[in-house]
Amino acid sequence: MYLKNLTLRGFKSFASATTLALQPGITCVVGPNGSGKSNVVDALAWVMGEQGARALRGGQMADVIFAGTSGRAALGRAQVDLTIDNTDGLLDIEYSEVTISRTLFRGGGSEYSINGTSARLLDVQELLSDTGMGRQMHVIVGQGQLDAILSSTPEERRGFIEEAAGVLKHRRRKERALKKLADMDANLVRVLDLTNEIHRQLGPLARQARVARRASLIQARVRDAKARLLADDLASALSKLSVLEASDESAAARRASLEEQIAAARAELSRLEEAERASSPALDQASSDWQSLTTITERLRGTLMAATQKVSLRATPELPPGGEDPDVLDERARVAGTEDAALAGQVEAARSALTSATRAREAAEDADDSASRELARVNRVIADHREKVARLTGDASTAASRLEAAIAEADRAWGAYRAAQERAEAAEKAVPASSVGSVGVAEGSSSEEEAGGGAARAHAEASARRDAARARVDELLGVEREARADRARWEARRDALEQLLAPEDGTAELLGRPGVLGQVAPLLHVTPGFEDAVAAALAPFADAVVVDSLARGLGELDAARAAGRSLRLVVASGSSDVSGSSDFPADGTGGAARADLPEGATWLADVVACEGAAAPLASLLDGVVACSLETAAAALDVPGVRAVVTLGGDVLRSWSVEGGRQASSVLSVRADYEEASTQAEAAQARMAEVSEQLGEANAHLDRCIREANDALKALREEDAQRAKEAQELARAQSAAQAARAEAERAHDVARRADEQVTWAREQDVAARARLDGADTVGPPESLEDAQARADAASRAAREAREAENEARLSLRALEEQSRRAASRARSLRQAAAAEREERARYARREAARKTELATASDVEAAARVALEAAERALAQVATERDRLSERRSQVSQEVLDARRALDRLSAELSEATASAHQGQIAAEQTRLRVEDLQRRALEELSLEPEQLLAEFGPETLVPMLPLDPDQVEKAAAAEPSAYVRAEQERALAKAQKDLEKLGRVNPLALEEHEALASRHKFLVDQVQDLKQSKADLLRIVQDVDRLVEEAFASAFAETREQFEHVFGVLFPGGQGDLVLTDPDDMLTTGIEIEARPAGKKVKRLSLLSGGERSLAAIAFLVAIFKARPSPFYVMDEVEAALDDMNLTRLLAIFKELQETSQLIVITHQKRTMEIADALYGVTMRDGVTTVVSQRLAD
Repeated sequence: MYLKNLTLRGFKSFASATTLALQPGITCVVGPNGSGKSNVVDALAWVMGEQGARALRGGQMADVIFAGTSGRAALGRAQVDLTIDNTDGLLDIEYSEVTISRTLFRGGGSEYSINGTSARLLDVQELLSDTGMGRQMHVIVGQGQLDAILSSTPEERRGFIEEAAGVLKHRRRKERALKKLADMDANLVRVLDLTNEIHRQLGPLARQARVARRASLIQARVRDAKARLLADDLASALSKLSVLEASDESAAARRASLEEQIAAARAELSRLEEAERASSPALDQASSDWQSLTTITERLRGTLMAATQKVSLRATPELPPGGEDPDVLDERARVAGTEDAALAGQVEAARSALTSATRAREAAEDADDSASRELARVNRVIADHREKVARLTGDASTAASRLEAAIAEADRAWGAYRAAQERAEAAEKAVPASSVGSVGVAEGSSSEEEAGGGAARAHAEASARRDAARARVDELLGVEREARADRARWEARRDALEQLLAPEDGTAELLGRPGVLGQVAPLLHVTPGFEDAVAAALAPFADAVVVDSLARGLGELDAARAAGRSLRLVVASGSSDVSGSSDFPADGTGGAARADLPEGATWLADVVACEGAAAPLASLLDGVVACSLETAAAALDVPGVRAVVTLGGDVLRSWSVEGGRQASSVLSVRADYEEASTQAEAAQARMAEVSEQLGEANAHLDRCIREANDALKALREEDAQRAKEAQELARAQSAAQAARAEAERAHDVARRADEQVTWAREQDVAARARLDGADTVGPPESLEDAQARADAASRAAREAREAENEARLSLRALEEQSRRAASRARSLRQAAAAEREERARYARREAARKTELATASDVEAAARVALEAAERALAQVATERDRLSERRSQVSQEVLDARRALDRLSAELSEATASAHQGQIAAEQTRLRVEDLQRRALEELSLEPEQLLAEFGPETLVPMLPLDPDQVEKAAAAEPSAYVRAEQERALAKAQKDLEKLGRVNPLALEEHEALASRHKFLVDQVQDLKQSKADLLRIVQDVDRLVEEAFASAFAETREQFEHVFGVLFPGGQGDLVLTDPDDMLTTGIEIEARPAGKKVKRLSLLSGGERSLAAIAFLVAIFKARPSPFYVMDEVEAALDDMNLTRLLAIFKELQETSQLIVITHQKRTMEIADALYGVTMRDGVTTVVSQRLAD
C-alpha cells in the first residue's frame, strides 16, 4: 500500500486545484522558504482526520482555507483528496484504490467521504487505525516534531509506540465501555430506588387485595340469596297465572248471549235508517238547487258591482308626460360631439409631440451613455499608463535594491571567507590545548553533578506539589461522583413519589380541565410528622381537586356518574355559590376559647395551614386534636373536642374508632415528594459547588504542572550548561575540520556573489532605461476634455427627460377633457331616446283605457237583467225545500228510538266485557310480573328462567357459602340444607350488611397487586441484568487492558531492539536504550530514552548537544518505524540541523526504510535530493503556491 495521489483545492496557500502524483520510494518536495512545502504535510495530516488547529500551525480550523491575496479573493472552502493504492488489501475495505476526501466550509461545516460516499470522522479513523495513521499520526514528522519528542514526558512517548502498535482502537473501546459503565451505575441507582418504592407499596396493596377477595365472596353469597328468592317469586307467579287463565271461560258464555240480542236490535235499526235514507235524495236535490241558485244570484250581483266600479275608474283620462323636448336634447348632444372631435385632434397633436420628446430623450441618453463610456475608457487608459510607470519604477527600484543586496552579499561573502580562514587557523592552534584539558573535564564531572542539586531539589518540590494537586483533583472527582449519584437517587425517588400523588379514582382525570384549579394537597402546609393525622381528619378530601364554582363541580359530577367514576371535589372559597353559607361541618369551637389539652395533645388546626382555594377545609379541623393512643381517651373528655387523630392516621370519636391503615397518606407522600425535591435540588447545588471547587483544583493543578515543567526546564538548562562544558572538547576537535570546510564553502559563495553582482548591475541599467523611456511619453488622451463632454451630454439628457415629462402631462390633460365631452354627448342622446319612448307609452295607455270603458258599460247592462231573473227562480226552490224537510224529521225520530234500545243492550255487554277485562288485566299483570322476574334473572344474575328454577328453585338444596377467604375449604365440606325463604332473607340482609361494613373496596386491588408484583419481579430481574451487564463490561475492560498490555509489550520489545540497531548506525560506537519507568505496570508505564554517544558517559538527553538530541529523536522514531512498519512516512526538514557526516548516516536509514515503505521528505539538502526517486519543486507567486516542476527517477 502506498499514497498514489494528493489533490489540494483551496487548502492554505494552494488556491487552485493542485495534484501531486506520488510514487513508491522516496519523493522529495523542495522549494524556497515560505513557498508552501510544509502545507503539503499539513494537507496529509488534515485529510486523515487531524482535529487540532495548532497541529496544523493555525489558530482555528478555518485558517486552513485560502484567505486570499491582494490580487485574488478568499475562497469559501478547502478540500483535500488523498488516493491510496490498496492492492495488497492492508486497508479493511473491498477496494484496490481508496480515495479519502475532506472538505471544510468557511461557515463551519465539515464533510468526509470515502470513495465518494459520505462518511464520519470515526469511519476514517477506524479505516486507518491499524496502519499507524491514527489520531497521533507518528508517521508524519513535521517541523518541531523532534523537539516535541525530546520535551515530551515518558507517558507521551508511550503514545507513539501505542499508535504504531494499533493499541488506540482498544483504548477507544475501553473508553466506550467505561462510559457505558458510568451510565449503567446511574441507571442501577434509579432502578434500585424504584424497586424499593414498589416493595414498600406491595404491603398495603396486598391488604387491599385481601379485602377485595373477601368482598367477592360476600358478593357471591348475596348473588346466591338473591337468585333463590327470585326463583321462589317466579314459581309463585307462574302458579297464580294458571288460576287466572281458568276464570276467563265463564265470562265468555254471557257475552255470547248479549251479542245475539244486540244483532236483532241492529237489524231493526237498519230498516228504519233505510227508510230515512230513501227520503233524503229529494230533500238533497231541493237543497242543492236552492244552493246553486243562491250562488248564481251572488255572482251576478258581484259582476254588476265590478262593472260599475270599472266604468267609474276608466271614465277619467291620464295626464300627458311633461319631460324636455327630445329634439332639443339631440341638438345639445350634437354640440357636445363636435367639441369631442376638436379635443381628439388636440390629443393626437399632443401624442405626436410626446413621441418626438421621447425620441429626443432616448437620443440624449444614448449620447450621455456614450460620453460616460468614453470617459471611463480615458480613465482606464490614463490608469494603465500610470500603472505602467509605477511598475517600471518598481522594477527599477527592485533592480537597484537587488544590485545593492548583491554588492552587500559579495562584501559579506568575502568578509566571511577571510573570517573563515582566520577561524580555521585559530582552530588548528586551539586543538592541542583542548586535548590537554579533556582529562580535567572528565574528572570534574562528578563534583559538578553534586553541585547541581539546587535545581533538582526545586524540581522534586514542584513535583510533590503537582502530585498533591492531582490527588486533590481525584478526591473532588470522587465527591462529584457521589453528589451525582445522590442527585440521581433523589430524582428517582421524587419521580416515583410523583406517580403516587395522582388520585386513584376519576378525580385524576379532571386535572388540567377548564375551571379545575388543581389538587388540595399542595395548598396544605403541615408541620412534619402530622401528615397522616391531617389526611385522616380531612378524609376523603386530602387528595381531592379544587374547582372554581359549585356549578362546575355539579357538571363534573354528572359526567363522572355517567362514566361510572367517583369524584372528590372542593369548591374554591372565593366562588359565589358558597359565599353565603358553608356546607362543611363545624363544631363551633373555632371562635370560642379553647380548653386545656392533656400533655402531648395538640389542636390539629395549629399544625396545618389551608391556603387559597383549600380554605374551606379548615372547618373540618375545628375540634380535632392530634395525640397518641394512650392520651386519646383523656382528650375526648375535653369540652369542644369532637375527634382525636393519631400520628399514624387513626381517628377516634366518642362513638366510633377507625384506623389500622398501614399505607402512607397522600399528605405523607406529598411531604416525602417535597423532601425528595429539596434533596435533589440540594444535591444539584452540592454538585455545582463541587464542580466549582473542581475547576479551581484543576486550575491549581495546571499551575503546579507548569511550575513542575518550569523546574524541569531549569534542571535541563542546568544540565545543558554542565554539558556545554563537556562539549567544548568535542566542539574544539571538530571546529578545525569544520572551519576548513567552511572556508572552502565561503570562497565558493564569494565567487558566486561576484557573478550575482555583475548580473544585478546589468538588470539595473536595463530597468532604468525602460523607466526613462516611459517618462518621456505622457498620457495619450486628455481627461478634462472627456469629462467636459460627459457633463454636457448629461445636461442634455436631463433637459430631454424634463421636456418628455411636460409633453406627457399635457397629453393626459387633453385626454381627460376629451373623455368628459364624449361622456356628456352620450348622456344627452340617451335622455332624448328615453323621452320619446315615454310619450309613445302614454299614447298606447290612452287607447287601451277607452276600449276597456266601452266593454265595462256593456257588461253592467247585461248583469242587471240576469240578476232579476235569478231572484224569481230562487223564491220557488225555497218553498219546495221546506216541505221535504218536515217529512224527513218524522222518520228521524223513529230511528232515534231504535238506537236507544240498542245502546241499552250494548251497555250490558260492556259491563260483562269489563268484568272479563279485569280478569285479563290481573292475568296480564301476573304475566308481566313473571316477565319482570325473568328479566331480572337475566339482567341481575345472567340466568335463563328455566336455569334459575332448575338451579335455585325452592325444591333445590342450599349449599353453605363462606364469607371469609379462610373458610373456603370448611364451607366446601359442609352438607347442603333445604330452602327456607326466611333464612335466605336473613342471609341476604347479613351479607349486604357485611359488604357495607367493608367500606370502600378497591375492585382493581387484585389486578393492581398482581401487576405491581409482576413489575417488582421485573425490576428485580432488571437489577440482576444490570449487575450482570456491569460485570460483563468490567470483564471487557479487563480484556482490553490485557490486549493493550500484550500489544504494548510486544511493540516495546521490538522497538527497543530496533532502537539499539538504529542508534548504533547513527552513533557509531555509541549505546542507546529504551527504559520503562514502571516495568511492573505495563498499562501506564512511561518510556525514557537513554543515549550515550561514543566517548561520553552521559545518558540523559538533556546533556547531549542539539544535533545529538535531534539524532536521538530520529533514532526513536525510526525504531518505531522499523518495529511496526507503516505504508508511508512523511518527514518535514528533519535533517536541517545535521552536519554532513550525520546526514550521511540518516540517509542510510532512509534507504533502509525505503525497502518497506514510501517516504515523502520536505528538504533543503542537496544530498537528500540526490537519493530521491521523484522530485517536486514548489514555488509561491503572489501569495499562491504552485508546483512548477516534477522529475521522476529513471
